[in-house]
Amino acid sequence: MYYVYVLVSEEGKTYLGYTSDLKRRIQEHNEGRNKWTRGHRRRLAYYEAYASDADARRRERNLKRSGQARRWLRERIRESVK
Repeated sequence: MYYVYVLVSEEGKTYLGYTSDLKRRIQEHNEGRNKWTRGHRRRLAYYEAYASDADARRRERNLKRSGQARRWLRERIRESVK
């Protein structure tokens, strides 16, 4: 399985990513092994699972590039981000 995920920091900032091993990747973020999330504890707020690597990468790219897709996702997970 491949995952597109959203992490939320204690300050309420979000991080969007893609991985094939969700548990390992969240652990890497929280251990400071990712320069974009270093120094901040993050919790998983949302994820989508895909059977295809290409589908997951396409979804991540769409969410990162499209303002409207990000707005729809934020609306969908509004309560999880609080």
